[in-house]
Amino acid sequence: MVSSSHEAMHRIFQHDPGLFSRVSHFLGVDVPAPVKATVLPTDLTEAGPVERRVDTLLRLETAEQGAFLLAVEAQGKKDPDKPASWAYYAAYLWTKYRLPTALLVVCQDHATARWAQQPVCSGPPQLPTLTLTPLVAGPHNMPVITDPEEARADLVLASLAAITHAADTVVNEILKALSTALRDAPEDIADPIVEFTAQGLGNRPAKHLWRNLVAVDLSFYKSYISEEIRDEGREQGLEQGLEQGLEQGRAQSRAEDVLFVLEQRGIEVSEDSRTRITGCLDHDVLRAWLSRAITVSEAEEIFAGE
Repeated sequence: MVSSSHEAMHRIFQHDPGLFSRVSHFLGVDVPAPVKATVLPTDLTEAGPVERRVDTLLRLETAEQGAFLLAVEAQGKKDPDKPASWAYYAAYLWTKYRLPTALLVVCQDHATARWAQQPVCSGPPQLPTLTLTPLVAGPHNMPVITDPEEARADLVLASLAAITHAADTVVNEILKALSTALRDAPEDIADPIVEFTAQGLGNRPAKHLWRNLVAVDLSFYKSYISEEIRDEGREQGLEQGLEQGLEQGRAQSRAEDVLFVLEQRGIEVSEDSRTRITGCLDHDVLRAWLSRAITVSEAEEIFAGE
């Protein structure tokens, strides 16, 4: 099953095809900004029964170098079968469109990124007929954007930074900077960024921070993901409130048991002692007080040693 983080890692380039040019210098290459971009069909299946589908395929046209194809693949883990598929994609696209073809693999962990970067040859060592060397974007080379002003300057790049660093602790600071930057962004610009970021974080712990930031900082946005985030936040708040209420109810019941035992034994309870007993929420402490209430001669003795 395709995960939401997988979709975000490549669809963000469909949303903003110029992102590849801005990312390229982090990858050690210099790709001109496109003057035109076209999203192409991703189905690379031939007449045979084998289905092959690239995640995202773009035709980018530049003033300096003409047109080229960019295939974007989101890779969540090592897969020994993938290099052969990627080689097929590159060769097939080159043959079909007669255009130079680049392959970008987007990863979210260092081990997968290192694996994806390794050149793979289809021929024997002495005859490297076809060598595949993908460009790889991941936590090892994507920028760590923790300044709201830097995030505001390129919201899509900041979202990609959060997605590729989703498993790193630094993602918390990236998300805070991004949510601050989005406060001033028009809704039609902010909504896709909110959604890509939420999807890209997947089920990682950082998703909870992002949902809280969206619920607080971006409460006026009405996109589907934003509403879902706020609804989940409200549900979590209700659940937490219910649990807290149950805990308080159990503590109050135990406190009443302490007072009942003392009163049944004819022991007078001062107002201060009563307030201390009813105000305690610690079940272990109340259990100890209840045990002492059975034998003490004065109510204050249940607090002995505390």
